[in-house]
Amino acid sequence: MSPYLTGTTRPGSQPGDRRLALDVAAAVRKTGARVLERFSTTPDLGGRDEVVAGIHANDDASLAVLRPELARLRPEAGWVEDELESGVLPGGEWWVTDPVEGNINHVHGMNDWGVTATLVRDNVPVLTAVHLPLTGETYTAVQGGGAFLGGVALRHSPKKGIEGALVGTGQAKPGESAETFERIGASVTAMLNAAMVIRVSVPATLQLIQVAAGRMEAFWQFSQVRSGLLAGALLVMEAGGVISDTRGRPWSLASEDFLATTPVLQAAVVDVLSTIG
Repeated sequence: MSPYLTGTTRPGSQPGDRRLALDVAAAVRKTGARVLERFSTTPDLGGRDEVVAGIHANDDASLAVLRPELARLRPEAGWVEDELESGVLPGGEWWVTDPVEGNINHVHGMNDWGVTATLVRDNVPVLTAVHLPLTGETYTAVQGGGAFLGGVALRHSPKKGIEGALVGTGQAKPGESAETFERIGASVTAMLNAAMVIRVSVPATLQLIQVAAGRMEAFWQFSQVRSGLLAGALLVMEAGGVISDTRGRPWSLASEDFLATTPVLQAAVVDVLSTIG
């Protein structure tokens, strides 16, 4: 078994999870249509205050659709109020969502954004749906049931060497610590000397989708915002990839950092990232 969520028992999907995943996919598509109505490629932003106001307005519009839909599907599940939270959740089931994943891109009129919803059971993501309204793509995964784009199964990249790899990283949120920014910068420099091409962008989920689909070979992040990692982590795992921390140790919501890559390339990627203090 690949390193994944150390210290927890992988409960596996329960009867009904596959059907529930389809319903969650419908919910994120419905929500995405609402957020798409607010999208413009010609934003009018005068500064930080306008950016923050636009982000909050997008979240409010999205949650007005998404939260009732998910509450109807799983009324007993808890709801994570702060999408920027990190750390271990209490036991039981929780909805971890990002109502506009890549909201900063949305308000700036850029294309890399979507809507995500993940059901977490005893700190393990068991089903997820990610919808990208601008392309109409919906990615889904159920623990033990594979990862899919529409009805097409996803599979990680077959590349054999890091020297041909397309890899990526990014920050999890504004205002992270100076130490985190230093680690990001050092990892970019290190990987520029090892991989073929590196992307530094947000949000995490949209890079993790590329790893799950075999279009990228690795993504790492030096912070632990749950909503940006859990959906993509499940998609990568169910596409045959591996999840660990940047030193190759089993990953959990208590870990300090995160790595998603392929089984063949994990050792090489860890060799590079484990040099970062």
